[in-house]
Amino acid sequence: MPPALTPGLSGTEGEASLPRVYRPEEIAETLGCSAWWVKDRARRRLIPHTRIGRSYRFTAGHLVEIVRLYEERPPQARTAAAAPAPVRPAARTAVPPPRTSGASAPSLRARPPRRALYDAVV
Repeated sequence: MPPALTPGLSGTEGEASLPRVYRPEEIAETLGCSAWWVKDRARRRLIPHTRIGRSYRFTAGHLVEIVRLYEERPPQARTAAAAPAPVRPAARTAVPPPRTSGASAPSLRARPPRRALYDAVV
């Protein structure tokens, strides 16, 4: 009979302990969001995760990294002496010349609404 695998405990001294894995619902509860959000971000590979079979699983390290990914920091306060004032580009005052080629611009027509097409058939 194989030894029981218990997260965080090792059977012998040479074995590495297995990390605790969390379901998306547990991560969502911790983050205060929906499980759908967690699974969607994992599916789109925007947050770190582990796939076990067809299931998304997360470790404590993944959770820490997710929090860091979505962390927002206030902008650094700049002193007047340290940062020069931004330079604005000069405003364009010249008007582009009119077209001189013999070809006129193509006339654009709006297509008829689909409902009008449907009403004409029925």
